Amino acid sequence: MARSALTREEVLTAAAALVKQHGPDALTMRKLAAELGTAVTSIYWHVGNRESLLDALVERTVADLSTIGARGRTPAERIVSVARALRRELRDRPHLVAMVHERGLTERMFLPAQRTLAHEVHAAGLRGARAAEVVRAVQFQVVGYVLVERNRERAPVQSPAEEELWETQTTDPDDPALTRALARPIDPERLFVTSVRALVEGLLGAGRRVGDPADQGPRAST
Repeated sequence: MARSALTREEVLTAAAALVKQHGPDALTMRKLAAELGTAVTSIYWHVGNRESLLDALVERTVADLSTIGARGRTPAERIVSVARALRRELRDRPHLVAMVHERGLTERMFLPAQRTLAHEVHAAGLRGARAAEVVRAVQFQVVGYVLVERNRERAPVQSPAEEELWETQTTDPDDPALTRALARPIDPERLFVTSVRALVEGLLGAGRRVGDPADQGPRAST
């Protein structure tokens, strides 16, 4: 049975899958053509040379991250939902995100999420510099957390592991529950949500209490 006509979107999807699984160095036009069951010349016709293909993948990744939306009933819940979605997207495509960074488009990639966060911070009643502080803090929290996760995953196997150390060395006999909890494996998602929620609620609460007019942007004249 003859293969249906190849589309540019199919080429980009297959290329993104190869990069996601094996990294940019594994992406060759010949390997991509074999994956799609077509001729190399067909790949060139749809996406140009390899550099053009990489540029198209970068643009596609930037566009994918622009679809992050907010969910929840309160501004704090919605901000946390954006942080969770951004973390998932960054973790799901580390090689593609690295390509975006290498081409100097990181800020453009984060701009849609920043705008969504800014909208929710405004809904919480903050404006100006204090609103910007919340947006930046959430973004840095997400990126920093993802980097720590990636470093832990790539690190050599620890012996003894953290869990084993806490199982055998009770540093606080007055708090055995702490020892038991630290002896259990980390739940990264739960820890992330806990830390982001605490950060967001603290910043929003502090911003509302302070309410410094100098930080709130221009006011309407009377």
